Amino acid sequence: MTLRIYDTAARSTRDFSPITPGKAALYLCGATVQAPPHIGHIRSGVNFDIFVRWLRTSGYEVTFCRNVTDIDDKILRVAGHEGVPWWAVAERNQRAFTRAYDALGCLPPDVEPRATGHVPEMIVLMRRLIERGHAYASGGDVYFDVRSAAGYGTLSGQRLDRMRPAGDTEGDGSKRDPRDFALWKGAKPGEPAWETPWGPGRPGWHLECSAMATKYLGADFDIHGGGLDLLFPHHENELAQSHAAGDGFARYWMHNGLVGVAGEKMSKSLGNSLLVDAMITQVRPAELRYYLGQAHYRSGIEYSAEALAEAVAAYRRIEGFVIRAAETTTALETGALPAPFTAALDDDLGVPQALAAVHEAVTDGNSALAAGDAAGAAKHLAEVRAMLAVLGLDPLAAPWSAGGRDDGLRAVVDALAGVALEQRQAARERKDYAAADAIRDRLLAAGIGVEDTPRGPRWELGR
Repeated sequence: MTLRIYDTAARSTRDFSPITPGKAALYLCGATVQAPPHIGHIRSGVNFDIFVRWLRTSGYEVTFCRNVTDIDDKILRVAGHEGVPWWAVAERNQRAFTRAYDALGCLPPDVEPRATGHVPEMIVLMRRLIERGHAYASGGDVYFDVRSAAGYGTLSGQRLDRMRPAGDTEGDGSKRDPRDFALWKGAKPGEPAWETPWGPGRPGWHLECSAMATKYLGADFDIHGGGLDLLFPHHENELAQSHAAGDGFARYWMHNGLVGVAGEKMSKSLGNSLLVDAMITQVRPAELRYYLGQAHYRSGIEYSAEALAEAVAAYRRIEGFVIRAAETTTALETGALPAPFTAALDDDLGVPQALAAVHEAVTDGNSALAAGDAAGAAKHLAEVRAMLAVLGLDPLAAPWSAGGRDDGLRAVVDALAGVALEQRQAARERKDYAAADAIRDRLLAAGIGVEDTPRGPRWELGR
């Protein structure tokens, strides 16, 4: 089956036909780093991480670019409130985003450009737009003339005559039309500024993404992604200015749904931002990844503790089979991806249906284990692990496995637990079951669960 993805611009699902056969170029709007990430931010990272993994599994050579907006009105406001340099706010929060991506097992992008590192490319793009009659300088700012762009509003389904003013600069007196948006903002006292032919200032939000996307992926590239909240005005403006400059820009537009709380979009202003750093103290990172990735990427997620608990339980069922099967069977080197799984992901990244295939294989594998069918269990284990590798959820692979980031700590715990289990086994052999149970209870109180298997007792950290 051919990979098909929903193209927001076409409002339909289309066969994926890359510009260069066998290659896929993807630009993802990344973080504006005025604050640390909540799960609404990181959902996009998880969704597109699964997409990149599936592209590579399907044989594509992927170039994945995810930007960082490190200069912005919001960053400047935070810096002013805290009394620290703007770059300190940006650096601190970019590191927090990187920790969150890493914690949830997201593969790093091939390139992660910062806006402030690409002012020369922005200057070139503005010059091209001015020369073509699509932009103009006024009062130290540079604006894009939306009326000059044929089809402006078609990506988001907006009509120009019904659009509100852009509202991205103080007052619209220097604009030809209040709906024109800022490409460049003239310098204000105390704000960071870069020199341009039109005066010192800083980038507008929309300009930077067009400049960075085309620098690393070319004037024409395959896919542009981001959250649904970016569709208008950000992506609409990116598309307009890029086409006006003569670039073909993205062939496909993909947008992930948002995470909400109590019927409202998650945001810091609502006071309901569930920060990733806090969430991974409540559930393990792999469990949070499962929760954020399990729904179809285009659907919304309404956060609740109950829904999170259901996702945790579902992942633990998968993990439990993988661990038991790995300990009691001889592992196969590779497992084939079941046809329902590949068909699901080829159909606009249908993760819910793909996970249904995973759970079906887990059920069959558990039945094989219960029947003592080691060969059958090993086959299902290989299939499950192959599917989980695509989803970034294999509990026996980094970063979730013992060979991951906490290898040293686990080795210490393993040695100490081993001593306790030897003492428990000795108590059982002399039929001192009270002592054996006491050792088990003390391990459990310390967060270490014990399970007796045909191959002897095994332990795992309590979850």
